Amino acid sequence: MNCSDAREGLFESFNQLVEIEVCRHREMVPENNKLLRCFQYIKMDAVSVGDYCWNGDCTNCQIWYRAEDGEIKSALACRLYVRPGMVITGLSANLRIDLTE
Repeated sequence: MNCSDAREGLFESFNQLVEIEVCRHREMVPENNKLLRCFQYIKMDAVSVGDYCWNGDCTNCQIWYRAEDGEIKSALACRLYVRPGMVITGLSANLRIDLTE
């Protein structure tokens, strides 16, 4: 079974939405996708026109997340795949503006 979405072709194939926490807000996003695509799923218009290179060169999509060992780590949202229960503890200034306004 594959989830159908009006934005088909934009996201990697997924069977379900998974819950993540983004700066204390719970969100449902498509599994098997990089975080920047998941953020686009949450706020399509803002992230779609944001200043992101989508390939790791600009670092405008930097995030901080709680790793499975409990340590806070940084990563680029365009390179890191979402995992169920993921906790995003911080967002770059660009992402913070695009996701919260």
